Amino acid sequence: MYAVYLGRALQTVNPPNASVGNSQTATTIITGQTAETSIATDDLILLSDTSASGALRKMTRANFVSGIGGANTPAFMANLGSSQSISNNTGTKVNMNTEIFDTDSKYDTSNYRFTPTVAGKYHVFVQLMFTAYGADGTQAGIKLLKNGNEVQECWERSSYNSNFDFYLKLTSTVVLDDDDYLEVMAVQQSGASKTIYHGSLYTFWGSHKLIGV
Repeated sequence: MYAVYLGRALQTVNPPNASVGNSQTATTIITGQTAETSIATDDLILLSDTSASGALRKMTRANFVSGIGGANTPAFMANLGSSQSISNNTGTKVNMNTEIFDTDSKYDTSNYRFTPTVAGKYHVFVQLMFTAYGADGTQAGIKLLKNGNEVQECWERSSYNSNFDFYLKLTSTVVLDDDDYLEVMAVQQSGASKTIYHGSLYTFWGSHKLIGV
């Protein structure tokens, strides 16, 4: 004789906490979902919070990007709109008054200053071109100023005894507070006034904020 007991389901039973692991889930829980090709600012990302023993958390795309770095802004680039004369052995601010771009309107074309108003480390690059510099063995230099004080300089010595175009280039990283500003000064020691040539191909400078440093 066989006895058969017929059971009746009275309720659903939830699995105990932390009882579902890799072996109980299929890869299609992820691979079977719709594939996105872009992400909106308020879309949610699932992550494991190591500060809370690996508890699952959600985060918006905007907060996720903010947490891993951010944008390299404020940033700008400007060039000399018209040629400028530089007196002999006299530091002269370079009047770069033509913006190529200015992400946050932090470059002032009236006083040629970059005031980012956001504290951080900034990469700075400068190029000047003196026309018909000449004079063998004489020097020309770029000076980078922070709040009117020199923080970096670069000098080159001519090596020809005839008129020629003379390029100077400077790159630097400068730490700025929220009210610091940068300017560029040119110096030349040829014995007479010399001209810096204008245009975005020849005389320009710019800066952008570094992230993750």
